[in-house]
Amino acid sequence: MAGNALANYVQVYAMLPLDIITVDNTFEKEDETRAQLKKLTEAGVDGVMIDVWWGLVEGKEPGVYDWSAYKQVFKLVQEAGLKLQAIMSCHQCGGNVGDVVNIPIPQWVRDVGEDNPDIFYTNREGVRNIEYLTLGVDDQPLFHGRTAIQLYADYMKSFRENMADFLDAGVIVDIEVGLGPAGEMRYPSYPQSQGWVYPGIGEFICYDKYLKADFKAAAAAAGHPASMNFTCAEMRDNEQSSEAKSAPEELVQQVLSAGWREGLNLACENALSRYDATAYNTILRNARPQGINKNGAPEHKLYGFTYLRVSDELFEGENYTTFKTFVRRMHANLDYNPKVDPVAPLKRSKPEIPIEEILAVAQPRLKPFPFEKNTDLPV
Repeated sequence: MAGNALANYVQVYAMLPLDIITVDNTFEKEDETRAQLKKLTEAGVDGVMIDVWWGLVEGKEPGVYDWSAYKQVFKLVQEAGLKLQAIMSCHQCGGNVGDVVNIPIPQWVRDVGEDNPDIFYTNREGVRNIEYLTLGVDDQPLFHGRTAIQLYADYMKSFRENMADFLDAGVIVDIEVGLGPAGEMRYPSYPQSQGWVYPGIGEFICYDKYLKADFKAAAAAAGHPASMNFTCAEMRDNEQSSEAKSAPEELVQQVLSAGWREGLNLACENALSRYDATAYNTILRNARPQGINKNGAPEHKLYGFTYLRVSDELFEGENYTTFKTFVRRMHANLDYNPKVDPVAPLKRSKPEIPIEEILAVAQPRLKPFPFEKNTDLPV
């Protein structure tokens, strides 16, 4: 029975605070972080996730990378016995929901934009958004002889070389790559910093000269089973205002079902900080849409879930008690197990996939799989 129950175990990760590394790229919260990691370990959490900001590491000058602060954090995570998911965050932190610090992209990159503002996403009125480089400059050698893709690739190569000890030791089990504003694969169509208010609609942000001349995107496949991480796993339709005409539950079900059909390792996270049973129960329902399978692995199950985010409020009284219960429910009422869903060692990427192949398989065809209305393991 224990083996069958283990097949229902969903790993839980917690996102570390945005300000764990200062805007000057230093780590000054060792004691606080060590205490937080201890709390997470006591709660049975499997690991943590952290943004690795390009704007901090290569912030001073081109090709000069300072990983010292992140190495200190990673060492604490290793000592706590937790797994680590690292996000290659090449966007600006600041101006979006939940952003408590401001970390722009490197100054020397923004300096290029002073003379050539078309390196940034642009709306039809000509207003620039400087939180991420436009896709139009992916292949343009505008940055001291390098293209945007080369900037990102060099950054990630440096990460691999400098974090080899943590990779070889199995501490870093997952590397996610941010693909746009707020790390999401989208255009900056609804920036709060430029006046957008929920539930207002977005707008096309594709009027820089490069996108107008050559509107394309690039994609690459990883050398191990493909994964995808989706958001708003905690939201329910009845929590949204009627004017928004928003249906997050159907959206999550549609996306997860499409991913499962393609054989992806699917993970989720919450969009907003929540500490209540309703949110946790919604996440549990999405983690195992048909509930616990007492005879083995469920037909559909999330590969993992990342909680946003670690904070003092999370560890207060009832919030912490409820969070610990949630983690155990995600683990199918089992104790923490580090050997669930082991990840193969990270490998080099395969050759680029032609965009035509990506578009051919990206067309929605089928309805979502059935999801139970409520979880069978409520908090």
